Amino acid sequence: MAEIRTYPLLHHLRAEPTAHVLRYRRGALKADGAGLAFWFRPNIAAIAEVPLDNQELPFIFHARSADFQQLTVQGAITFRCVDPRLVSQRVDFTVDLQAGTWTETPLEQLQGLLVQMAQQYVTDELLRRDLRAILADGVAPVRERISAGLAGEATLAEMGLEIVAVRVAAITPDGDVEKALQQPTREAIQQRADEATFSRRAQAVDKERAIAENELANKIELARREEELVTKEGNNERRRAEELAAASAITAHATDEEERLVATRRADAVKEMESVRIDVERQRAVIQTGLGAQVLMALALRELAGQIGKVDHLTITPELITPLLARITSPAPEA
Repeated sequence: MAEIRTYPLLHHLRAEPTAHVLRYRRGALKADGAGLAFWFRPNIAAIAEVPLDNQELPFIFHARSADFQQLTVQGAITFRCVDPRLVSQRVDFTVDLQAGTWTETPLEQLQGLLVQMAQQYVTDELLRRDLRAILADGVAPVRERISAGLAGEATLAEMGLEIVAVRVAAITPDGDVEKALQQPTREAIQQRADEATFSRRAQAVDKERAIAENELANKIELARREEELVTKEGNNERRRAEELAAASAITAHATDEEERLVATRRADAVKEMESVRIDVERQRAVIQTGLGAQVLMALALRELAGQIGKVDHLTITPELITPLLARITSPAPEA
């Protein structure tokens, strides 16, 4: 706003470069321009200050769609005064000559006018389509509708206003409706997530099954090899037993053969000894047969004497010695 300094009888005004000042004296326009500085007499002067910089007008509109769903449109409109004289003629921009502020609220009036115009375009645009189509198309159709509508407004041109830009930030339905609309997408996303989880689980199960199958195959292979090992060990043990049995049989056979040979030798030796003894006995018998009874008796006595050991007393009767003496003294027979 303009800076006004008060002095006795005169005041001094200094405006910013972004403000267009219109100076009136006794109802006639004496000077106007941006960033003016001048002296004036407050009792005969009137001053209006129109801003030249861009003005931001945020808005929030509530409207309905074709399917009777409530929507909230948020955005902002940027405008500026391109013809300060026209604007000052339509809207009161008079400045208080003491405080340097507006005596009315001109910007609020302009903003209210723009809001009403923009709202009717938003309402018309949203009523033509249903909720899903509006949300699917986004903010671009609404922004273009507001821009085109305001650009075609003759009132704004007549007032010396220009629309610089229109921005629409968001179009949102009611919370319950938004949740209901989001629910299918959430369900689809959750379903895809579940499918991905199931797929990972299935892959994990497949991998676990493959691992289990590999372990089982390894166990089967180990069991088969163990069986082969046991079979081979059994065959080796059987062969070892057979070899030991064969060796034992050979050893036993050799032992038996050796014992048989020894027995045969012993039998042969015994037989030979018995044969010799028998021959001796036979010869002895033959000899003894040729001897008389007296000789045999003497021999018997000698044998008996050798068997009985020490003899303390020996009695010889005539009956024993007489035949012996007769035998000795008798002449030998002639051949």
